[in-house]
Amino acid sequence: MTTYVWDYLAEYEQEREDLLDAVDKVFSSGQLVLGPSVRGFEEEFAAYHGVRYATGVDNGTNALKLGLEALGVGPGDEVVTVSNTAAPTVVAISGTGATPVFVDVREEDFLMDTTQVEAVLTPRTKALLPVHLYGQCVDMAPLRRLAEKHGLRILEDCAQAHGARHHGRTAGTMGDAAAFSFYPTKVLGAYGDGGAVLTSDESVDANLRRLRYYGMEKTYYVVRMPGHNARLDEVQAEILRRKLRRLDSYVAGRRAVARRYEEALGDLTGPGGLTLPSSAPGNDHVYYVYVVRHPRRDEILERLKAYGISLNISYPWPVHTMSGFAHLGYATGRLPVTEKLAGEIFSLPMYPALSVELQDKVIAALRDVLDSLS
Repeated sequence: MTTYVWDYLAEYEQEREDLLDAVDKVFSSGQLVLGPSVRGFEEEFAAYHGVRYATGVDNGTNALKLGLEALGVGPGDEVVTVSNTAAPTVVAISGTGATPVFVDVREEDFLMDTTQVEAVLTPRTKALLPVHLYGQCVDMAPLRRLAEKHGLRILEDCAQAHGARHHGRTAGTMGDAAAFSFYPTKVLGAYGDGGAVLTSDESVDANLRRLRYYGMEKTYYVVRMPGHNARLDEVQAEILRRKLRRLDSYVAGRRAVARRYEEALGDLTGPGGLTLPSSAPGNDHVYYVYVVRHPRRDEILERLKAYGISLNISYPWPVHTMSGFAHLGYATGRLPVTEKLAGEIFSLPMYPALSVELQDKVIAALRDVLDSLS
């Protein structure tokens, strides 16, 4: 049997009765679109974060896109973000008509290097889009200072940081709005696509609710502004309501897996060896993925296949190097840390239901492979 970085089947067996009850509740309700489950999830997700509003949407990419649009981002604007992220972060910016502008990341934790942001600001800069990557938060204080100084908006990309905290504040509560994905692999994952945007700004929330529903307000027939069809599905919302009650236990499970990796692999670190994840100061990491580094990454991954282990790279191609974004004009070497990481990082299996036996299999195989390289 091949071991992969993520599998939902063990968790499904544990939660099957509750999940099927969630589906039956929706199907029996008589309301299949924007009904009580979406409203209930929005209220509960906002309450979990201590903010005023949550707007459920159909996926994380649209959470980012609609979040930017609700903050006033559009054609001719620029949005500062990173290239060491999943492509949807940048696809969403482009989808508003704005131009993505990249800064590099920090080598120690792979997060946005906030010291580089002010140098790339122009009169067209409208927003900052920090990505809380792999399960921990960007240092938000300097970004908030820049936003206040230059009149910018901040949209947090929280797709990988459900439940993470930064100096005691929950991811998604430190900007003007925050976008979440509920893709099945996420810390809080649906059984299909889903997303949400958090804000405490009443006008931003009102814009979001129009934007996700064709630009309409209250009645199906009157469009108030150009919008989209981007509604969160009732079934996924009800599933997410059930799973939200277990979010803290999911985080605890991920941290337990991370501790076992650290204990088992800590002696393999050092110059030329394995680099394990580190938490930035003030961060409570939730380990959406467990990303390690090694200068001989590709050779390691190839040898692990003989052990029945297939691992992912998050991410092998920085967004600025992709042909679809060649028009942005970022030459090789422009973001040196991002480009270096892309050749060295890979992810070990990480999910709360990962069994000790499977984790031990990965640890033993990785130790064997690293010993053979020395």
